Amino acid sequence: MEDYPQTLNELEARFSTEEACRDYLVQLRWPEGFRCPRCGHGQAWPVRRLLLECGACHYQASVTAGTVFQGTRKPLRLWFRAIWWVTSQKTGASALGLKRILGLGSYQTAWSWLHKLRRAMVRPGRDRLSGRIEVDETYVGGTDEGQKGRPRADSSRKAMVVIAAQEDGRGVGRIRMRRIRQASAQELTAFVQEAIEPGSVVCTDGWNGYRGLDALGYRHEFSFQKDDATLLPRVHRVASLLKRWLLGTHQGAVSREHLDYYLDEYTFRFNRRKSRYRGKLFYRLMQQAMAIGPAPYRDLMKKGRKKKH
Repeated sequence: MEDYPQTLNELEARFSTEEACRDYLVQLRWPEGFRCPRCGHGQAWPVRRLLLECGACHYQASVTAGTVFQGTRKPLRLWFRAIWWVTSQKTGASALGLKRILGLGSYQTAWSWLHKLRRAMVRPGRDRLSGRIEVDETYVGGTDEGQKGRPRADSSRKAMVVIAAQEDGRGVGRIRMRRIRQASAQELTAFVQEAIEPGSVVCTDGWNGYRGLDALGYRHEFSFQKDDATLLPRVHRVASLLKRWLLGTHQGAVSREHLDYYLDEYTFRFNRRKSRYRGKLFYRLMQQAMAIGPAPYRDLMKKGRKKKH
């Protein structure tokens, strides 16, 4: 059963103590009831702020170990407010905005929190897109945004992004994005296989990098029409909105090394743009923050995310 606050006032009233926050995390981590990681016993009692002691073997299990919150020294109440604020911002969240709204002591703390949460915006094992899907590449960054054609792979001024946009009538359904090094068949087909369910119709332009999708179980439709914006209107609409978002919310100051995680944030927001309740977005991000591993600051500073091929 989904359990989340409906309003900011309800959030503040419900999670006004560390104990209430801890109990909510316990509920998210063990939805069927607590189970000791060591012996499997189902009863425990709190012994410290984030520890539960097993009633049988007395093992002390941390509620936040192995999650985004692992090792935090800040109150959980502050984390809850941060997640509510991040999910309630329709246009995205900046580190400077988070620092101001929470009164955090440093920009570095706000930046690291946002990057930890961005890593939680991809649900492990999420469903692939299906139906009729438009796929194309664009690029972000650099001074030659208006340049025609595909960008050079060796350009240091811009990053290439491949986008898949699901058709929903005349509109756009769900999307997927990934930064790629170049528009090669290896990288493009790897993205399609990760993002799109076999048997779907994949619509592209006539670029050679998409050849071979039929052999992988997709129905590939392509055209050599010069005006890609007319041929693939949904994916081009998403690309335009993405660039506007990066420029407006982040003033274009997004490094190539961390671009993948900004793409994850944009995808999370776009795919939930029609949600009626901000509280449900809070709930989803809390769930996913408890389901993925920790992200220490030293790892956040490492360049790039390993590619899956």
